[in-house]
Amino acid sequence: MKNLFNKDVQSLEISGIIKMSEIIKTYDGVVALTIGEPDFQTPFLIKEAGKAAIDNNRTFYAPTAGEPALRKAASSFMERRYYLSYNPDTEIIVTNGTTEAVFLTLKTLLSPGDEVILATPAYPGYEPVIKLCGGVLVPIDVSGTRFKLTKEQLEQAITSKTKAIILTFPSNPTGAILTKDELMDLAKVIEKHNVFVISDELYSELVFDQPHQSIASFPSIREKVIVINGVSKSHAMTGWRIGCTFAPSYITNELFKVHEYLNTSISSISQEAAAYAFNHGEKEVEQMKLEYQKRRDYLCKRLNALGLDTIVPDGTFYAFPSIKRFHHDSYAFSMELLEQAKVGLLPSTVFTKGGSGRLRISFAYSMEKLNEAMNRIEQYLKNK
Repeated sequence: MKNLFNKDVQSLEISGIIKMSEIIKTYDGVVALTIGEPDFQTPFLIKEAGKAAIDNNRTFYAPTAGEPALRKAASSFMERRYYLSYNPDTEIIVTNGTTEAVFLTLKTLLSPGDEVILATPAYPGYEPVIKLCGGVLVPIDVSGTRFKLTKEQLEQAITSKTKAIILTFPSNPTGAILTKDELMDLAKVIEKHNVFVISDELYSELVFDQPHQSIASFPSIREKVIVINGVSKSHAMTGWRIGCTFAPSYITNELFKVHEYLNTSISSISQEAAAYAFNHGEKEVEQMKLEYQKRRDYLCKRLNALGLDTIVPDGTFYAFPSIKRFHHDSYAFSMELLEQAKVGLLPSTVFTKGGSGRLRISFAYSMEKLNEAMNRIEQYLKNK
């Protein structure tokens, strides 16, 4: 019977992140810095909003596009934070996390053979979906440009088959962002071509030294851009599963057709909590970001002192150090650290076109754990 399965599904592999995390779990006494999940609790008043939804019997089907109150809150948040204007009634869909948002967007846009440009190394959740939707990944290796996509790289990659460009800034795993000027350069290329832009901005609130900029802020290409965002990383709400798409109404109308067959509706309880988060959660988000920044500075200082050359990330809660002074195989090196130093990190090989000789280290962990992990790595390198 196995030969009857969808061939594209059969050819997929389980995510390397999941595989590596399962391996790490088999070792005792490990300090693991692998998970891209805030170690903070969901802020108290956001949880109270969720509890109130239950007490007020908000436990039935919600509108398929999302509760009007949440869409209005999300619209206000985007306007307030990023100066992006989206009509809550016609340009926003609430999704089951941003994972669904990525899937429904690619399914809506792609026909067999369409090309999708992606700056790599990248989070491994895009390439399999591109394949499932009949598309063809066109990776651009940005390892040599400080993990930033340049206008020259983009112009060279666009062909007559290009349907979409996925921008993932702030970037998982690299922590890179694009400045307003860098985005403007890309926008000037995009406006010359009939292509869509999918801008996954889930880490937009975790930009440290300057405000987040969105590619959707340029009027010349706004009609081509689908922005994806949510509350998982910013508001410590990974388990609540709330994401959103923000796009012009003519795109949103098509997105809705796919969304309604993926989800009758999104959790009404989670939507109540997310609405409160968008409307009132900025203080708590800022507090968490300041703590991440302290951890970032500490971690990068320690890594660079050990010869693990690290570009200080401008966003997210990931560092992406090079191990080339010590090893050229990131998987082998990560296994050595696991077995001999009892430190769990992700090799760059688990990320799409992950580049060579790097590790992803999450600093969504306490200073105590970061310090212990770095002490173990330092001792291991001394003995190497």
